[in-house]
Amino acid sequence: MTTIKALKHHRWNRYVLGICALFAFSQCNNGPVEYRTDNLTSGTIHISVDESFKPVIDSQIKVFESSFPKAKIIAHYKPEAECLKDLMVDSIRMVIVTRGLLPAEEKDMRDRLSFVPVQGKMAYDALALVVNNKSKDSIFTMDQVRGILDGTGSLKLQPVMDGKTATSTVRYAMDSILRGKPFSSTVQAAKSSREVIEYVADNPNSIGFVGVSWIGNPEDTMALSFQKKVSIASLECVICPNETYVKPYQANIAMRRYPLVRGLQYILKENYEGLGSGFVNFLIYERGQLIFQRAYLWPAKMRFEIRSAGIDE
Repeated sequence: MTTIKALKHHRWNRYVLGICALFAFSQCNNGPVEYRTDNLTSGTIHISVDESFKPVIDSQIKVFESSFPKAKIIAHYKPEAECLKDLMVDSIRMVIVTRGLLPAEEKDMRDRLSFVPVQGKMAYDALALVVNNKSKDSIFTMDQVRGILDGTGSLKLQPVMDGKTATSTVRYAMDSILRGKPFSSTVQAAKSSREVIEYVADNPNSIGFVGVSWIGNPEDTMALSFQKKVSIASLECVICPNETYVKPYQANIAMRRYPLVRGLQYILKENYEGLGSGFVNFLIYERGQLIFQRAYLWPAKMRFEIRSAGIDE
């Protein structure tokens, strides 16, 4: 005969098993419960950002957090390859880099996370070339730039980058400028974009490669201080009807007259409407797009008119 005590124990076991099953089901469908401490406008998340974009992303975070006081976004600035590795780190919610996921990377993430992160383009950036203010050379063809990087050119300028591997600047230079050829042994590796600019400022025979947001914004006090130390070089416009050399200004980025244009992309590892989704919404809609525009990048989501203008003398 079943005792009352045994019956109660049996019912309690069934209750506990039911709760455990419900918890396991929620884990499979919605991701770890411990991540659900945030929503679109509140909570704390960590993101990894390509160091090339630190000035403009710092501005975005500052405005976003002032608009939503209960939100805290902690940005870790790293080389691009390290940011992409961070997609597999539990604490990193999103990354901001210059390329999207490759098909093999999407498959790997689907296998590991049971979903593919959302990704999209936010703005267009340019790779700016900076030279010492005393340099005799500040206008370059693309063949001359390639010659500087692979060591085959006649211009004896020492190239400086924010590293020799793993950074978006290095990857872009190898893929889009050298087209797979190796760097010359003369290429110097600094630790950051700021150090690239400082190196060029101290060495008249050098040329630096940095993201335009570090140097091109005349309204930013840091960029203005850098512009007193170095000059932005002009590059050959290969699509212009006449022989023309242009700087990485917004209109030249938008119309691809400047030859070294790259995209700025988010990859969001979030399968619910959390703070990462809220920050992405901010970046791709009006306020975030205007911040990109004020930082002298070209917004990818908002349409801005470009008008030709003449100056009467």
